[in-house]
Amino acid sequence: MPPWPVPSSLSRLMSSMRQDMGQPLAHYFISSSHNTYLTDSQIGGTSSTEAYIRAFAQGCRCVELDCWEGPGGEPVIYHGHTLTSKILFRDVIQAVRDHAFTSSPYPVILSLENHCGLEQQAVMARHLRSILGDMLVTQALDSQNPEELPSPEQLKGRILVKGKKLPAARSEDGRILSDREEEEEEEEEAEEALEAAEQRSRAKQISPELSALAVYCCATRLRTLDPSPGPPQSCTVGSLSERKARKFTREAGTSFVRHNTQQLTRVYPLGLRMNSANYNPQEMWNSGCQLVALNFQTPGYEMDLNTGRFLINGQCGYVLKPAYLRQLNTTFDPECPGPPRTTLAIQVLTAQQLPKLNAEKPSSIVDPLVRVEIHGVPEDCAQKETDYVLNNGFNPCWEQTLQFRLRAPELVLVRFVVEDYDTTSPNDFVGQSTLPLSSLKQGYRHIHLLSKDGASLAPATLFVHIRIQNS
Repeated sequence: MPPWPVPSSLSRLMSSMRQDMGQPLAHYFISSSHNTYLTDSQIGGTSSTEAYIRAFAQGCRCVELDCWEGPGGEPVIYHGHTLTSKILFRDVIQAVRDHAFTSSPYPVILSLENHCGLEQQAVMARHLRSILGDMLVTQALDSQNPEELPSPEQLKGRILVKGKKLPAARSEDGRILSDREEEEEEEEEAEEALEAAEQRSRAKQISPELSALAVYCCATRLRTLDPSPGPPQSCTVGSLSERKARKFTREAGTSFVRHNTQQLTRVYPLGLRMNSANYNPQEMWNSGCQLVALNFQTPGYEMDLNTGRFLINGQCGYVLKPAYLRQLNTTFDPECPGPPRTTLAIQVLTAQQLPKLNAEKPSSIVDPLVRVEIHGVPEDCAQKETDYVLNNGFNPCWEQTLQFRLRAPELVLVRFVVEDYDTTSPNDFVGQSTLPLSSLKQGYRHIHLLSKDGASLAPATLFVHIRIQNS
């Protein structure tokens, strides 16, 4: 029996697991959130513990905590130097304790972005230990092999801290270190405001109490893919912006993939995305990046892809990467994936009970068309669409076949989009559904549609025929 209570819904999830959960953490895509505390933009939005609860309910397994000096000796979480509201660090940790495992039994990673001085870092460490108790990983599970990453199965019900680690030889005092994501690539960000200099200086020291909690997720800058002397540092987590990740993929695709077979990599949005917009996560998954952090509070096709990616494996937040993204000596390069080896043919037949876009006008009827998008390695990305059907949202009929040739089918997400055709302006969104190709069964299938924010549009569906042929 697990050392934590198992809700009935979680029992059903565990029974639906289909993938091997006994491999090292680096072998999985892990559902990850950026600025998890925000409910809106990163300039003036509200911070809330509810945002963490919602993220966990969506299967998120890596959440971010931006920690700053607070009044009364209590650290707070907010987006520094902005008008976002502040919440207590201890309140967030209590929410983590109470909700981290309501939807998935597999480990949660707390990604700390630390701007606190030594005293409040020690307070953070005390809160983590006292509130989380035995959930918190405070030492290696295997003392004989402390540098080997454990598996999600071994870490069921446990919480990992991702943070800076002091060198063993200097574990008794603070060392100058920076932990601000935006400082990792100075050329990408403007200079910090002068009034923030003093606080940043304090935040560059790491307390031994907090350092001790970074066991399997020791945060580091990923500046180069050149292997360092000695054995791989499997317990380090390299952080880099979306821009740097794209650069690695473009200039050293295979090396980046090999790096990600052994070590965790976290990708985060550029700081210039002031409205908390997201980037395309598929680009990062193509290179095997595990922790592709998105703004969960911002709906859009990017979050549709994230939902689709983690739809399989019981929606537990962990998905086993394809074999060629797990093999140490892999030759896979997402920019040069080889010749096509799979043909996907989707016959779009009919739709049923599409929603009206203008509820105030009973006579309003959509002119629907269906677009099928392929998201995968660059050479697989494509989209094709049907003709539109005039004035029929109840049971439009197309009977059109859309065909795609795929080079890396294991990475492909198929996004079905229904739009209301308009001759004079951009089409209006009606509904969508994003599914991993691996979950599409051949034959006749109903595709259930979702709204922009991921809510069900039941009973709206598409009726399609799927045919997959491997070369």
